[in-house]
Amino acid sequence: MLTYIKESVEELRNNVTLPPRSESSNLMVIVAVFSIVFALATWGIDTVFSKLIQLYFNNVLN
Repeated sequence: MLTYIKESVEELRNNVTLPPRSESSNLMVIVAVFSIVFALATWGIDTVFSKLIQLYFNNVLN
């Protein structure tokens, strides 16, 4: 396990390059916008299904 951790740290130091700060900021904005849109879509679908289920059970029980 210790060897794995040492090799991972070495690989991070030698082989991984971070993007420039401006590119990271742009990507962060894209991820944030996508997350908000996806959350709103999920909320909308959940609301529609909830209304449909309520409508169905109100008609079945009455």
